[in-house]
Amino acid sequence: MNIARLAPEPDSHAVKAIARTDVSDALTASFAASYAGVVAFIAVASEGSFARAADRLGIGRSAVSRSVQKLESQLGARLFLRTTRSTSLTREGELFYEGCRPGVERILQALEEMRDLREGPPRGELRISATHAFGRKVIAPLLAGFRAQFPAVSIELLLEDRVLDLAGDRIDIAFRDGALEDSQVIAKQLIPMQLLVCASPDYARRNGLPQIAAELDAHPCINQRLANGRLQSWDFRVDGKPLSLRPSSTLVFNDADLAMQAALDGQGIAQLPAYQVRDAICDGALVTCLDAFAPDDRGHYLCYLSRRQQPKRIRAFIDYITAQVRALDLDVMAHWESTQASRAVAA
Repeated sequence: MNIARLAPEPDSHAVKAIARTDVSDALTASFAASYAGVVAFIAVASEGSFARAADRLGIGRSAVSRSVQKLESQLGARLFLRTTRSTSLTREGELFYEGCRPGVERILQALEEMRDLREGPPRGELRISATHAFGRKVIAPLLAGFRAQFPAVSIELLLEDRVLDLAGDRIDIAFRDGALEDSQVIAKQLIPMQLLVCASPDYARRNGLPQIAAELDAHPCINQRLANGRLQSWDFRVDGKPLSLRPSSTLVFNDADLAMQAALDGQGIAQLPAYQVRDAICDGALVTCLDAFAPDDRGHYLCYLSRRQQPKRIRAFIDYITAQVRALDLDVMAHWESTQASRAVAA
């Protein structure tokens, strides 16, 4: 007897429905695994490390590693080169990253927004870049106040006079003299930046001070060598027109603080940012010259990647530092006049 003939004929529609369900479940599982892998991959590639990616996603490092390994297995390609010190993309990883980064980055930002709402106060790590002088004089003194308000945020401050690649160097926020020429970066002016020509009172007594910019070559000038290898140009405004020149220099440094120290030591004349020399001028340790030919304020900029949705820690720092820096009294000449008036009254 053919037992098979005794069994009822299966309903063809039911068979197709079951088949569709099985295929759908398989596709759903496959998609979920692939999606998790892609999200983990983008986070690691963007942050430059599995640990930072795990922090960004709010999951364990081992979970990130497993998701990436599954994705590599699915793609049949190795996406990262990993050493004990660094994590970098392979050529295949670079191609895959460029292909899927824009869409997944938006998803990651949305996930971070939702996590911020759920978890409350800002948390995580901030990588900040600033020039040596601005970082020391302005930014570093304000970090304690920010950390007091947001103790769950850790900060790495990198002092670099060269312009860093915000994406490539994984910089969340950069402070720069002048806007960055990068369409991927948002640069908003934080404060105007005055440039002042100054020397020590002792130098002024011994040598006098220039009355016009052309007289600078008669004095020992203290200059700075920029990260691109060029000497810093000195900017002025003469007869309503900008003038840029490089006076003969007897001392050259690649650090603004060293240039300022040389001026304080009476070794010559330097042109330096007002925020750097403010206290020295108000205390009488430096005097200014060529004030009538001061250039237009160039502006000091706060720069960050143009993300539509930023992690709460970045937004919190931008809001805090903008308010704090703009509240500082960085108008050197006005502050000097106020100081002199106060001393006269006290006398």
